[in-house]
Amino acid sequence: MKEVEYEVVRDRFDNCITVCNMENFDPLGIHTGESIVVAPSQTLTNEDYHYLRKLAIKIIRHIGIVGECNVQYAFDPESMDYRVIEVNARLSRSSALASKATGYPLAFVAAKLGLGYGLFDLRNSVTKETSAFFEPALDYIVCKIPRWDLGKFHGVRREIGSSMKSVGEVMAIGRTFEEVIQKGLRMIGQGMHGFVDNKPLTVTDDEIDRQLTTPTDKRIFVIAEAMLRGYTVDRIHDLTKIDKWFLYRLQNIVNTQKELTLSDSLEELDPALLRQAKEQGFSDFQIARAVLKEKMSSGEKDNLRVRDMRKSLGILPVVKQIDTLAAEYPAQTNYLYLTYNGSQNDVEYLHDRKSIVVLGSGAYRIGSSVEFDWCSVNALLTVKKEGWRSVMINYNPETVSTDYDMCDRLYFDELTFERVMDILDLEQPHGTILSVGGQIPNNLATRLDEQHINILGTTARSIDNAEDRNKFSAMLDRLGIDQPRWRELTSLEDINKFIDEVGFPVLVRPSYVLSGAAMNVCSNPDELERFLKLAANVSKQHPVVVTEFIQNAKEIEMDAVAQNGEIKVYAISEHIEFAGVHSGDATIQFPPQKLYVETMRRIKKVSGQIARALNISGPFNIQFLAKNNDIKVIECNLRASRSFPFVSKVLKINFIDLATKVMLGLPVEKPAKNAFDLDYVGIKASQFSFSRLQGADPVLGVDMSSTGEVGCIGVDTSEAILKAMLSVGMRVPKKGVLLSTGTPKQKADMLDSAHKLHNKGYRIYATGGTFRFLNDNGIPAIRVYWPSESEQPQALQMLHDKEIDLVVNIPKNLTPTELGNGHRIRRAAIDLNIPLLTNARLAAAFIEAFTTLSTDDIEIRSWDEY
Repeated sequence: MKEVEYEVVRDRFDNCITVCNMENFDPLGIHTGESIVVAPSQTLTNEDYHYLRKLAIKIIRHIGIVGECNVQYAFDPESMDYRVIEVNARLSRSSALASKATGYPLAFVAAKLGLGYGLFDLRNSVTKETSAFFEPALDYIVCKIPRWDLGKFHGVRREIGSSMKSVGEVMAIGRTFEEVIQKGLRMIGQGMHGFVDNKPLTVTDDEIDRQLTTPTDKRIFVIAEAMLRGYTVDRIHDLTKIDKWFLYRLQNIVNTQKELTLSDSLEELDPALLRQAKEQGFSDFQIARAVLKEKMSSGEKDNLRVRDMRKSLGILPVVKQIDTLAAEYPAQTNYLYLTYNGSQNDVEYLHDRKSIVVLGSGAYRIGSSVEFDWCSVNALLTVKKEGWRSVMINYNPETVSTDYDMCDRLYFDELTFERVMDILDLEQPHGTILSVGGQIPNNLATRLDEQHINILGTTARSIDNAEDRNKFSAMLDRLGIDQPRWRELTSLEDINKFIDEVGFPVLVRPSYVLSGAAMNVCSNPDELERFLKLAANVSKQHPVVVTEFIQNAKEIEMDAVAQNGEIKVYAISEHIEFAGVHSGDATIQFPPQKLYVETMRRIKKVSGQIARALNISGPFNIQFLAKNNDIKVIECNLRASRSFPFVSKVLKINFIDLATKVMLGLPVEKPAKNAFDLDYVGIKASQFSFSRLQGADPVLGVDMSSTGEVGCIGVDTSEAILKAMLSVGMRVPKKGVLLSTGTPKQKADMLDSAHKLHNKGYRIYATGGTFRFLNDNGIPAIRVYWPSESEQPQALQMLHDKEIDLVVNIPKNLTPTELGNGHRIRRAAIDLNIPLLTNARLAAAFIEAFTTLSTDDIEIRSWDEY
């Protein structure tokens, strides 16, 4: 069975049109949000298409929907038998995709129809000539691919099905299915180069059969591996039930790849074959890897060799406009994509050097989400306001930065070095902004600089000096700035010597990564060896550094904008949790409430030294550790950080607007001193999706795992914390609280909270060690037992019986045995939807808040009243 969707629009006069139909690459049974989706459908016959379209219109008329709606079908193409799976009478995930895929602004039209307009009253905002009554017709194909981040979780199940686990998605636009699937697989940002020429999968034939039958997040690459091993389209179809049309197209890619491998050098490559490969979405890197095989010297050099060769042969991509009506009417917008399946550009290039290119942030993932979209959009607005032409490159259909009315030109395309260079060759802008799109653009800095691209703001050399852990640490030593002791990974022997000196735990840190990917705390030699291997794999060209891990230290962040090395505006915020929880998972308060004046003074001084040493022009973020009054620098990112939108909104000073002005070379005044005197507190708290990730252990560490965040403002910390915790789905407990509180030090830290719970009349349940500790300190508690103990009452049973409505479970350390026992309790809390806290500092802050304030005490005020 296929899964097919139609987006339908109806006005109050009973006029209906279908805007877009989409088809899932995966068969029925995998959630649309988990599936690869193509639009328009490729495998339906004309008869099938019109049959389902007519039904969709009949349904929306019968229900009487005004506005926009989507209809999902299960459809059997053999017998034309169908079932309606569901009708969403609202904008859905598919509506966002359909809007970006067709250029038909569904939300805008739905809002107007809701106000009582008719379809014939509204203009089509792409053609500017026709009314919104025209059905879009596409002369291109789009492909949506989900992005998962399952690798970050311990024990998570990798199968995908009817419940969503993906955290983001990408959309690729092109003229053939081969082109868009390869483009899309590069866009996902999981180290793949396309459908073929990736790192070979180490799987047996039995495993291939199993992974084809029970789909996982990696199934598309298993199909590639199967084809390379000689599986036929029929056999793969029998195992996966994916339509043969798609599989034959994928087979075309594999056939071209095999032809490429027959050449032994780039010089003897047939130009016709090179063009065919580019038309099928092969990147320069894939072509180099297929032809040169073991002779590849360095990916970057060989990449450029293929690039120079195809440019000399005139094999160049052309720029096409999305025009919604397949060129029946002239399009007015600059909504663009690049393809090799075309002969001329749809856009006239002026080459007046009046445009500024902003690189976006790509797919939403754990660690990079709306924050960088907010930064990109604000940069575009400032560029436009200052009289430049704003140009955006991004490929995420969920973002505001890919709305074609956000900027003067939108390239909905890849953020790879190759594609960015293609666009810059055409556009010839005044300059390019890298620092507002998170880690993806930052990683291109050095390579773009070598091609003499004008990077606005901080130079590529400075970016490299901050990103490369070894260079950065050496610079701090030169400046006499304190940092945790560190050693670069050159040999295991050397690292073991270093560990004899500093002792466990230590932190393994690769360079040029976002959200702490492959960063790990190691508390014994086995873990150390395992994580060093992992980090070296992730950060191939860049050094891996091992640092001492300082326990019970505060973590403090500095977000700032500098001009020519002088800080113009800054925000210092503190984490509620101690260091060791990734800053993207931590609960952050701003302005800080518990820092000594002396600590603040030192942070400002050290930040000023670093800004001068790296000659920063633009946004940056520095993370510090503070213990007593000593501060140490953890790292410095020469780009906007995850907390930029939060501090901008609490301070009411737009950091990105100022940073963009700096990068455009305009003078920026420092805000007046009193702008920093706030009589309210902002709290940023993280939202986790553990309930969706069956089997994952909901414990936090240095590798980020939250999928979203909230920001709340209150008159003091308690009010702001209470608002924030309720916003991320915590509930104030009514009856009983289960405490199991880690190490003796953590137990002592939680004593005060236990007193507050007792005084408030809560029943306290506690596991062994915590139970004894509470009794010794005069707090009555009821003992419950771990799953590994046989006595009664069992903690798990009490959770099932709903006797407990808050679980505070703090692992002593991150060793397997310690995590094992608590894992079942933590997992049960998540699966039964019982609020769970795994950090002593956060638990204490939340307990303080709900024992001193009731939810009725929360003031309701709008943002501008603070």
